[in-house]
Amino acid sequence: MTSPDSSVDFDLTRVFDAPRALVFKTMTETEHLRNWWGPQGCAIDVISHEARPGGVFHYCMRFGPGVEMYGRFDYREIAAPERLVFVNGFADAEGNRIAYAMSPTWPLEVLNTVTLTEADGKTTLTLVSTPIDASDVELETFKSGHASMQQGFGGMYDVYEQYLATVSAAQA
Repeated sequence: MTSPDSSVDFDLTRVFDAPRALVFKTMTETEHLRNWWGPQGCAIDVISHEARPGGVFHYCMRFGPGVEMYGRFDYREIAAPERLVFVNGFADAEGNRIAYAMSPTWPLEVLNTVTLTEADGKTTLTLVSTPIDASDVELETFKSGHASMQQGFGGMYDVYEQYLATVSAAQA
């Protein structure tokens, strides 16, 4: 169950200079995800990826020698090219959900809804994230993390924007 308090939700909007079909494709296909997903400065190893409702994206984020963290998406809805819904959280090497070591009161699971709209060849991404089955302490931790999430997602989408430009140029 997600929180009925919408002030808990993390919202982000970003505009990309690419058609919606291409944005959707680069957000759901393995060969693209490994090139941009994750915090700025990390390398992504895709352990498994099935972009379908009920499918899982299990990955390792490598930040340098010996510094790695795992994450996992569980896809709930994939409606090309306008909507993705998935639950994400931290994981272990086998893909089991685990608490975030750097913030043990971070919610175990977060529901993410990505909506893509297109106008004049540009795609607007709207992301809404909300904790699932979180305690009051986890909800407060999530709310207090909004600025950090804005920075983290912002950096990731900066990398994505650069990657998307190379893919767009290759297709032109």
